[in-house]
Amino acid sequence: MNQRIAEPVEGYVVDEGPADPRRTAHQAWRRAETIKRLSDRLIGIGPFGLGLDGVLAWVPGAGLAYGLGAGGLLLYHGVQAKASPMTLARMAAYLAADNLSDTVPVLGWAVDTLFPGHLMAAKALQKDIEARHGPPDEVALKRSAGKRRWTGWRR
Repeated sequence: MNQRIAEPVEGYVVDEGPADPRRTAHQAWRRAETIKRLSDRLIGIGPFGLGLDGVLAWVPGAGLAYGLGAGGLLLYHGVQAKASPMTLARMAAYLAADNLSDTVPVLGWAVDTLFPGHLMAAKALQKDIEARHGPPDEVALKRSAGKRRWTGWRR
């Protein structure tokens, strides 16, 4: 049995061998986070956000191209992470609603600006990954740090 061992060279891993499903899923989680922020949360105002998807919706053709590309990447990462078929279907429905609104001039563009389809699809993927593999380590640490409670005065 020949197993590959990762050898660090100047702090970088050269060969990691076969892909670990948990690591692959967490990479997909992080990539979904990036797409979510770029598409629908570059500027956040309370529960509302604006991203490239909303801005490009007003440029005929550009919004649809961006929406299809970002949505395709999200679905690809979902398949790579082995998300459940139900999660992939839900993601596709969110993305279809987001991109179909782009086909209607003005009113559809306004709907696309306000409808966070990529954000909803990314959250569905992240939720699926967390249910099967837990959150990535840095996310788990951040969440646990936020849950510290005041325990009273110490002497």
